[in-house]
Amino acid sequence: MDIRRAVGVKMGIAPEKLADLPTYGESARYTERERAALAFCERITRDDLEVTEECLTRLREHFTEPEIVELTFTIGFQTFASKFSKAWRVAPQGFSA
Repeated sequence: MDIRRAVGVKMGIAPEKLADLPTYGESARYTERERAALAFCERITRDDLEVTEECLTRLREHFTEPEIVELTFTIGFQTFASKFSKAWRVAPQGFSA
């Protein structure tokens, strides 16, 4: 999360909003569109969850099919990068400090 958090702040995402990420479902800082994307992301990245029809229906209320494809690719790529860094024990570099 180190560099991604730093990039998020640089792009204008408030640090408080990033701090609320673990509770995005209840946080007033996230829109329904963002919540749908984050729920989708969570279901893709966690082994104990599945992408349900309900999740996809909610996602389609806020995103077009091309946007969902791009979102899925981005989530997959970031998951790969995270797993790769973990496997090679890449320590945080202080980007978000």
